Amino acid sequence: MDEPNHVPEELKAPPLVFPGQRGHESAYRTAHDLLARRAPVEALAVIEPALEQEPGNTGLRSLRAWAYLLRAQLGRAEEELASLVDENPDDDWARHALGRALERQARLAEALPHLRLAAAMSGDPEHEVAVLRVERRLAETGQTSYDDLT
Repeated sequence: MDEPNHVPEELKAPPLVFPGQRGHESAYRTAHDLLARRAPVEALAVIEPALEQEPGNTGLRSLRAWAYLLRAQLGRAEEELASLVDENPDDDWARHALGRALERQARLAEALPHLRLAAAMSGDPEHEVAVLRVERRLAETGQTSYDDLT
C-alpha cells in the first residue's frame, strides 16, 4: 500500500527543460519567469546550480536576492544585496531592494539612505513611496522628527 503523500514514479512530472537552452542565460530566463510567478523555491533550484558554474554572475545573484526576499529570508537577501551594491553602487534595483530588506527587518534608519538613493537614481514613484513610508515610520516611532527628514 502506498503512503498517503507518496507519488508513484510514473506520475512525477519531468524536470523543466527548454530545447536548445543551456547555460546561465537559460537559467536566468527560467528563474526570472518563476520569480515573476512568485515561485522562489523553484527559482532557487534553477539559480543555485547555475551560480556554481558562474559564481560572479550579477544577474543570477540579483535573482537569488529576489528569491530570498520573496521567501522572507531577509538576512540572506541583505547579504547578497549589500555585496551587489558594494560591487555596483549605481544599481538602483539592488539598492532599493537592500533598503526594503532592511526596512522589513525594522532597521529603518539603515534602510532610509538606500531607499533615498534608489529613488533619486531611478525616479521611480514606487521608490519615492518607499522613502516616504520609512520617513513616516521613523517619525511615528520617535526615532527622528518630521523636521529632521527634509
